[in-house]
This record gives sequence, structure tokens and C-alpha cells, in this order.
Amino acid sequence: MEYHNPVLLHETVDGLNITPDGVYVDVTFGGGGHSREILSRLGPNGKLIAFDQDTDALENAIDDPRFLLINENFRFLKRFLRFHNVTEVDGILGDFGVSSHQFDVAERGFSTRFEADLDMRMNQNTSFSAYEVVNNYSEGELKRVFSEYGELRGSAGMARLLVESRKDGPIKSSEQLKTALRRFLPQHKENKLLAQIYQAIRIEVNQELDALKEFLTQTLEVLKPDGRLSLISYHSLEDRLVKRFMRNGMFEGEPEKDVFGRVEVPLKPVGKFIIPSEKEIKENNRARSAKLRIARKL
Repeated sequence: MEYHNPVLLHETVDGLNITPDGVYVDVTFGGGGHSREILSRLGPNGKLIAFDQDTDALENAIDDPRFLLINENFRFLKRFLRFHNVTEVDGILGDFGVSSHQFDVAERGFSTRFEADLDMRMNQNTSFSAYEVVNNYSEGELKRVFSEYGELRGSAGMARLLVESRKDGPIKSSEQLKTALRRFLPQHKENKLLAQIYQAIRIEVNQELDALKEFLTQTLEVLKPDGRLSLISYHSLEDRLVKRFMRNGMFEGEPEKDVFGRVEVPLKPVGKFIIPSEKEIKENNRARSAKLRIARKL
């Protein structure tokens, strides 16, 4: 199955500071590019466990005794590691967002480029899709989704317009969604706004930010001291959560200081964030918004 080149391949795997006998986790297996690079750096006693909730990714499973692929959402990281008798690991890699494959398969409904049914499910075994959000959410709920997850200024008007449009029958396809929101899509901004609208609906369908928070919290329980987190985000909502967590071990507020004014935090960021080179962006357009952050568990 065709998957594009992994983003920031060497930088992300370098961030794990791999030891040949270590145990590592790739929580976003996809096409397996990052996983193959990790395996190339492991010795015969090393181990790699990968997660992917998308059944399409199973076709890319790597035939290697050191490798295990778990068909689950990474929000269940700790549960499935325990199930496989793994209590602690040396490093965790994550490449969040939608895979190139998911964008490129028209019927999955992730891309604004194609006419498709409203779907956007990363896990195709679930029944809750973009159709339910667009057609069953109240005006208030739609406004929240567009505002919080799409950071759209016109969220209230868009929500009102969708609810009005639904009175003539359900909105079933991407083309119908565009038509319903046409008033808010000036030609010179259409692609950018549609991308924000799709992002908002997709995050709601897949509960992406909740899953990310659950995952990040669990990393502290499964990482060994000195273990590494190497995580790629593609939009500010994800990156903000990752940045705050790596800096403070929490998503909101500031950690408490002791009587000496010192702060105890569980992680220490390693270097500054890394973005792809112009060459990589030219070769792989998906890389253009990627931001890699690395942290070490204290």
C-alpha cells in the first residue's frame, strides 16, 4: 500500500538516542517508515512495538521477530504494553495527524481535494463519522467545534448556516458541505478555510486532542528515567499540548514551586524544536507544517 516518505525521518529517530538493546514504541506506525529506521538501529535483542488504529496500516506490518504491531489507538498505550508484558520503554516516537495515505484515499473523506462521503474516521471500525457531526450536532456544538478545533473566526455563522442547510435534507458529501458553507468561502481563501473546517470536524470525529492528552500523560508512567519522547505535530493545537507537557508535565497552568522556589518537572526538553528543511518540504509537501519536539524523562 502506497505511503509517502516519513517526515523528519532521521531527526525524529535520532531524538530517541537509541541503544541497540532498548525497547521502543512507534505510536503512529502508518507506512512503517519511522519503524524501519528504528529497527535498522536496534541489535538482535532490541524490541520495537508499534501502534496504529487504522486497519489499512496492518498491510505494512514488518516481518521481523523484534517487531510487534498493535491495531489500537495510542491513547491505550499503557494498557496494551502491559498486556504484552512491557512495563517500561526507552523511547517513544509519535508522528501525529493524518497520514499521507489517509489523505490520498479519496473515499476516506480527509482531503478537500476529492468529492467523497463525509467520513474522516481514522479507525474505520467505529461508527461515528463526520456525517454525524455535520448533520446531528446542535448549532452550539458546531460553533464549539469550528471555534476550538478550527480556530475559525466565522464559527457562529458557519454553524448557523449548516443547521439551516440541513432542513432541506442531510449533508452527505464534501461537495454538499462546501455548497452549504459557500457564503463563508471567498475564492482567494477557500482552500485555507476548508482545511481549517476539515481539521475541526476531523479532530472532533477522532477525539484527537483528548487522545493526545491521554497518551502524553501515560508516557510518564512507561518511560524509563532518561527515556526519550520524540514527537511531530502538524498544527498549533497539538504542538501547544506537546510543548506545555514537555516543559511543565501538565497542559494548563504552571507547576508548583517548593519552599526554595524550585520546580520539579518530569521531563526536560532536548534542544529547540526542529522543522523540515526546504529540500524536504519540496520533496514532501506534507512536511511543510511539521514541528518536532524532543524531551528526556528526568
